[in-house]
Amino acid sequence: MEKQEKLFRVFLAGYQKEIAEAEMQLRTQRIVERIWQKDYKVWSENPSEITNRLGWLNSPSVSLAMADEIIDFVAAVRKEGYTNALLLGMGGSSLAAEVFSLSFGMKQGYLHLAVLDSTHPEAVLEHAKRLDPEKTLYIVSTKSGGTVETFSFMKFFYNQTLALLGKEKAGKHFIAITDPGSGLETAAKQLNFRKIFLNDPNIGGRYSALSLFGIVPAALLGIDIKELLNRAASMVRNCKTADSFVHDNNTSARLGMIMGHLANSGRDKITFITSNQLAYFADWLEQLIAESTGKAGKGILPVVGEEILQPDGYANDRFFIYLRLEDDHAQDRAVQELRKAGHPIVEIVFKDVYDIGGEFFRWEMATAIASWRIGVQPFNQPNVEASKNLVREMLAEYSREGKLPQPPVKFEVAGIKVYAEKNANDFKSLWREYFGNDAKGFRNKGNEYISIQAYLKPDKTTWQLLQKFRTMIQKKYKTAVTVGYGPRFLHSTGQLHKGDAGKGLFIQIISRMDKDAPIPDHAGADKSSMSFGTLITAQAFGDRQALLENKRHVVTFQLNTDQETDFDTLSEILASN
Repeated sequence: MEKQEKLFRVFLAGYQKEIAEAEMQLRTQRIVERIWQKDYKVWSENPSEITNRLGWLNSPSVSLAMADEIIDFVAAVRKEGYTNALLLGMGGSSLAAEVFSLSFGMKQGYLHLAVLDSTHPEAVLEHAKRLDPEKTLYIVSTKSGGTVETFSFMKFFYNQTLALLGKEKAGKHFIAITDPGSGLETAAKQLNFRKIFLNDPNIGGRYSALSLFGIVPAALLGIDIKELLNRAASMVRNCKTADSFVHDNNTSARLGMIMGHLANSGRDKITFITSNQLAYFADWLEQLIAESTGKAGKGILPVVGEEILQPDGYANDRFFIYLRLEDDHAQDRAVQELRKAGHPIVEIVFKDVYDIGGEFFRWEMATAIASWRIGVQPFNQPNVEASKNLVREMLAEYSREGKLPQPPVKFEVAGIKVYAEKNANDFKSLWREYFGNDAKGFRNKGNEYISIQAYLKPDKTTWQLLQKFRTMIQKKYKTAVTVGYGPRFLHSTGQLHKGDAGKGLFIQIISRMDKDAPIPDHAGADKSSMSFGTLITAQAFGDRQALLENKRHVVTFQLNTDQETDFDTLSEILASN
């Protein structure tokens, strides 16, 4: 018990009595037991997208049963001289793989794994230039088997591999991870993929980290997947009953109750403070929490990667999660100051990075329980589908007319085009209309957070520019500021943006593109009716329209190719207002 308390510590800042009462409700309503019984009525009277989404409860044991097959597959790939793997995916099909790659790194002699989840043509072309198809394994990963981004990536890289290696060899450089009967399974058979991993279809994408979607890429990196899954299995045992509150073992249930109750009390923004090696795990948590809870006018906003300020830099809508490795105390002082200032905090200590296996499950269960507490169904994503439909309509019009429908430019300064629905004809009036002059003015407009949505090529330089701009806004308005690359965030936080209470302000940043890349109409065929540049532009403007239709406020900046200069311009405008 003493050891458990050291690894999971709770500081509730005056909410102790309320949360103790909420935990009693959890027990009396038998919520934990009913989840294990797969009782859909925990969340809704309608079983749709619940009864067929609870397979994650058994993922650790199912994946353990397949571990030897996966390990044998990896051994064969290594023996044949593969040195690189590129995962082609989006959202839940790619985020866990990215966590493994960036948190564990590559074990000597295994494959260097990268993830492509950006439709920006320069990102696609960069991977195409960097990788030698003869030594690369392409992992096509999609639950539905029809995700437009993933299929576009697959067709592009299949054609590149086909051109270099020929039809007999090309398919051997591809594997699929998908649901049985999906469009990808059919395509993979037709193209003679090396292997098709069929996942449990009763698992939603964001709950799939411990399924084949996460475990196969982990094995290719050289991670000991049996150790990882055994850590997860240990967490499963601690999550079986609410009675283990007595022994302080069911920390996932307690965490879920705290998350849900604090959200109901107005602390609906969870800010993650992490050890450097655990920062990427927080990126996975961002999707899990936002897409599960952000609907029906409710939601818990995860804030990842934000600069940690002094306590007076935050409003009273925050709840802090401190994730650290056992020997890392770099952020202890900052967390202690936040605690003294009265902010609730949960501290979770990892013995080592393999504890990520257990944490995946802890947070899946906690999020399911938090969703019950705030009154939402955690397994669907209705607004994600609405946004996808708008993009399809735009692309259909492009096919008919030869150009994308776009909103009119409100004004242009220094080559930066501005799209806005409010009446503003210059930067000063624009900033005043959307943001106000200070933190009070920002709140008076009904705003509670800002989301920066960057449809830019993901790289280190771009991220530094985004973070600098983000921190300026954070400090000026004392508000939560999130940053996400498009279209990646559309499959995660995009649900919350359009499904929550509508108190977010959205800054879209898109760019002109010097280079473009064609998307083949069919794998193995030369004809292309659309490019990645067209696709990402449709995704940006389609989501803009989806936000507006949900009565959100959006301002869009289209930058020049010199992004650093344009970010300086935006920062100067922000500082002068």
